[in-house]
Amino acid sequence: MSLLRSIERFCRIGLIHLLILGATASGAEEWSVNAVGNLHYTDDVALFSATRRLSLHGDPTQPVLDSVLTGKGSDMVIEPELTVARPFASPWGRTEVAVRGQAFVYAVNPRFNHGSFGIQALHEFTPDTKMRVRFYSTPNLLLGDNESKRTDSLAEERVTSHIGSVRLEQRLSDSWELRLLARYGVRLYNDAFEHQNTNFWTVGPHLVWHMTERMAFTLGYHYERGLADGRHQPELRDDTSYINHYVALGLEAELTKRLGLELGFHYERNNWTSGIVGDERKDGHETVVLGEINARYRLSERWNVLLGFQRSQRKQSFEEGLVHNTNVTLGASYVF
Repeated sequence: MSLLRSIERFCRIGLIHLLILGATASGAEEWSVNAVGNLHYTDDVALFSATRRLSLHGDPTQPVLDSVLTGKGSDMVIEPELTVARPFASPWGRTEVAVRGQAFVYAVNPRFNHGSFGIQALHEFTPDTKMRVRFYSTPNLLLGDNESKRTDSLAEERVTSHIGSVRLEQRLSDSWELRLLARYGVRLYNDAFEHQNTNFWTVGPHLVWHMTERMAFTLGYHYERGLADGRHQPELRDDTSYINHYVALGLEAELTKRLGLELGFHYERNNWTSGIVGDERKDGHETVVLGEINARYRLSERWNVLLGFQRSQRKQSFEEGLVHNTNVTLGASYVF
């Protein structure tokens, strides 16, 4: 916990210093606020949050989701989101600092209600070279009721995630852009599942092809290593350590001046690395496949509406059958 407090303290101090610099720097611009409201339908409340965050820019490697946690029924979910940003100029280039808050509010299953908080600084060394630094936190996320190997009983499984990342973005030409991502994070579980506490790190390249001024194709790959405390507790036979391979394909197109379209395909494979005899994950793996489509329509300079669809499937090698999740989204955003 001391490490987490140090990380959070560092981010808060860094944000304060950036805001002070922004307030005193010459050529400072105005604050901006982007408010988003989405209404979702999901056919599985336990998988909804993980499916929504399975993207290059989100948190693609979610906490371990045993099949006993899934299949908990459908729900309507309200998602408010607010991003406050401030760009400013300094002798070292242009920087934009943004603070983002988000929540998922479930109509029928309020136990799953949760929020997240993020801080981002995007620094532009030159128009072609940028660095993006992020800190992201999701506290006390309910995964569901699961069997605890520590207590041999059914208990609520909750996890808190803290993730920091750095991404270098380099424009190679008018058509090509290369992005290099590195991140480090921790997932901390409640007492009944604390053997699943995990430290993880991620590296990976993203390649963007700007086919035209209005169309871009993105290919991304992440390699991630996660080490869980359970690897040191063989008596529990529940080591969730893993090696993760994640691939994402995306297409963004401005079909007209008002209408934009996004298509995405995401593939994830978790190779469980447990060597404990009797652990069901020993020599096992999990695969996740997700397809999505989002359409955005600009009503005015400030108003946008969104219609989205997601479909995912998960499969554990040591379990029969597939687990599916379908989400439909209708939303709007307003820029102040």
